[in-house]
Amino acid sequence: MDLHLKDKVIIVTGGAKGIGNAICQSLAEEGATPVIVGRNEIDNQKAVKEIKDQNLKSIYITAELGGPEASEEVVKKTVSELGRIDGLVNNAGLNDGVSLANGSYEAFIKSLHNSLTHYYLTAHYALPELIKTKGSIVNIGSKTGETGQGGTSGYAASNGGRNALTREWAVELLKYSIRVNSVIVAECFTPQYADWVATLGNPEEELKRINERIPLGHRMTKPREIADMVTFLLSDRSSHTTGQLIHVDGGYVHLDRAIS
Repeated sequence: MDLHLKDKVIIVTGGAKGIGNAICQSLAEEGATPVIVGRNEIDNQKAVKEIKDQNLKSIYITAELGGPEASEEVVKKTVSELGRIDGLVNNAGLNDGVSLANGSYEAFIKSLHNSLTHYYLTAHYALPELIKTKGSIVNIGSKTGETGQGGTSGYAASNGGRNALTREWAVELLKYSIRVNSVIVAECFTPQYADWVATLGNPEEELKRINERIPLGHRMTKPREIADMVTFLLSDRSSHTTGQLIHVDGGYVHLDRAIS
């Protein structure tokens, strides 16, 4: 199926690794130009090289999305180099373990900046360009915003906020024909996830236990499975879909685990 994304310019925050990197690869294969935004120059260069080695297109912008200046600069650089913005994927974030018991005001606010505030800022600065192209926004979210996890108040609050912003923006941007959706991730094996599992006492046993709880196939979601849904939502093949929180999770959040 042709998704009509050829030469479309899509900003992907956190695009150098994990889910973000899979999104960039999926977009590039559809003929789009993903703009990889990440904090690490070397990681960004590597991600772009991997795409260009396939004779596909991509650029990168190194930025730490901790304040308004960085988000504004990402948008300016994208327009300066590529002339347009057709889509935005808000993906960057960190499950940083800021809990209710052991957190602090400073840590909680920093967590919101790491995982929520730049979603708003990047969309805010990209909006004039998205209005021109009638582009789309996809926010990447986590099950923690719906189910909780324990010990991660900052990240859970950020993901609840992402869900709310998805619905709010879908309403606000109807008049511009800009669609806004969210893809919700549950158990997806990314480098960040692997790092977390490695901290556990019995990582292999823990992975087995997690996989057994996932209804469809008793396996984790692959980053590419998230990525292909994001790519579809950015395309005009999903032209009447907006304000949706779409769970690509093998039924983890909503199906009764008793069935498995």
